[in-house]
This record gives sequence, C-alpha cells and structure tokens, in this order.
Amino acid sequence: MRKVVVITGANSGIGLALCERLLSKDDQIHLCLACRNLQRAENARTALMTSHPSADIGIVQIDVGSIKSVLRGAKELRERYKRIDYLYLNAGIMPNPRISFKALITGLFSSKVISMFATGEGLLTQEDKVTEDGLQEVFETNIFGHFMLIREIEPVLCHADGPSQLIWTSSSNARRSAFSLTDYQHVNGQESYSSSKYAMDLLSVALNKHYNQQGMFSSVVCPGFVLTNLAYGILPQFIWMFIMPIMWLVRLLTNTFTLSPYNGAEALLWLFGRKVESLDSLVKYHSCTSGLGNNYVQSSKMDLEEESSDLFYQKILDLEKEVRKKTNP
Repeated sequence: MRKVVVITGANSGIGLALCERLLSKDDQIHLCLACRNLQRAENARTALMTSHPSADIGIVQIDVGSIKSVLRGAKELRERYKRIDYLYLNAGIMPNPRISFKALITGLFSSKVISMFATGEGLLTQEDKVTEDGLQEVFETNIFGHFMLIREIEPVLCHADGPSQLIWTSSSNARRSAFSLTDYQHVNGQESYSSSKYAMDLLSVALNKHYNQQGMFSSVVCPGFVLTNLAYGILPQFIWMFIMPIMWLVRLLTNTFTLSPYNGAEALLWLFGRKVESLDSLVKYHSCTSGLGNNYVQSSKMDLEEESSDLFYQKILDLEKEVRKKTNP
C-alpha cells in the first residue's frame, strides 16, 4: 500500500531536502507539499519532478500562522486523502533573530563555548508580534497552527490501515528555562523560538498519551545546526563569509553541526518506516554528522516532566475552544 506523506514547510531548507531524500528512498509514496506560498511550492515540485519524474507529488496551501488557512487546507487534505500515514510538522519561523554579542564574547572564553554554538543558548533573541488571530506569531506558527491541523485531519490520521506518525522538527534550542506554563505563548520575553520548541516537545509527549490507542504516534527530531534561511537571517551575509571556516572546524568537535539541509533531514528520514512500537515518546532523535561528513542518528531523553506535558496539553485544548468560538461564532 502506497504511503501518504504530508510535509509542512516543504518548499525549502530541511523540508525540501526531506522530500528529495524520501523520494530517493521510496518513489512510490504519495507526497504532499503543505506550504504557505503556492509559487514556491510549485517551484519545489518542479525541481523534485525533474529528479523523480514518476513521483506523485501534490500541493496544498497551508499557512500554519493563520487559523483560517489551516482550516481550509485541512478540509482539502480530508477530501483528497482517505488516510495520511506521515505528517511532518516542519514549518517554523524565528522572526528578527538577534545575536547578543556580549554573550558571544563571554561564551568564547568559557567552558561552554561548544554548547553555546550547538544550542544557541544565551546567544539568540527574537522579536515576536501578534497575529490576526490574536496569538503570538511564533507560538501560532511553530506550535498551535500545527496542533489545529492535527485536530482537523484527525479522521484521516487515526485510520484502520495501520499506525500514523507525527514527526516534529524541534531543536536543541528547546530549553526548559525559556518556557513557562503561565506564559506558554511567550508574551513576556525574547526567546520565543526556544519557548515554542520546548512547547513542541511537551505537546508531542501529551499527544502520545492521548492518541496512541487510536493508532497515532508522535516523535520529535532535532536537525542540528543547519544553515537554512533561518540561520542566515541571524547575521549579515558578509559576516558569514568569515565564520563559515570556523563552522567547519567546530564540526570536528561536535556532531550537531549538520550544516546542510540534507544532513539535517537525517533523523526525519530515519523515522520513516520505523516501527512505532520501537520508539520512545520521551526521546528526541538527533540528526548528527561526523567531522568527515558521515550522517547518523542519536537519541537523548528530553528534559521535561510528563506532568508538565499534561498541564500544557490542557491549556492548549482550552485555547483551541476559545479560537474556535472566534473563528465560528
């Protein structure tokens, strides 16, 4: 039976690299690019069809930063597919990232220098804003829009033809210290990206608890440090020319510097076809690359408590009720 795979944010970066690698592994899948920008999605589809001319590649317009767009796109997915086997929740934003040069200089002369580069801890701040839905933009795009998508296509995810998998693109920047249950949208603070990724980890654990018996399983992946548009937006282009050689040197010391989208997609690809019974819901799967460029997957326990996961899940369910009342008065 041909698998149906839907990928959000599939038109560039890790999402596009994942599409290419999935088709190289199994060109018989039904692949759907769920993207905000239709023109970029068409360009991605054309590129993929060039290397895989017999592939079945569809497109659906979904902007996970807009509830109305998610509802429209979910309706189209339900009508198009009787079931969805894999839903890669990959789309995400880090708006207006800024480097704390004070933290950078201090970190360079500390024992935490490798960890600082690998996770961005203390280095990155972002400027968030409120969307038309009245939600924080990073929270809605990275977390809540995806959650609403899952809820809307639940009938085709929880099907009788075998288990389905939710696979989230999380981050090593998902830090407990950036997240608060009393401010889960991260209204107060400048680490909205880190907060949203930690919330993603919490949500994945809760989804397993509530949906495994219905045949839906959730996993989180860290792609490592990948040079995508998100990363390139942190510093001016001319600075990247100087620090790129340093990046390659750092990769000799840490396996998290995957650098290319192809390498970053390693763990996402690895989860495709895995028996869900063998996966640990409390584990994050990391894309790793050796100094010589060899890719492999490593797992690590997530820094969270299941009780916090349950509390967050209840809060996001309550928010869903509020949003639906506003969307369908």
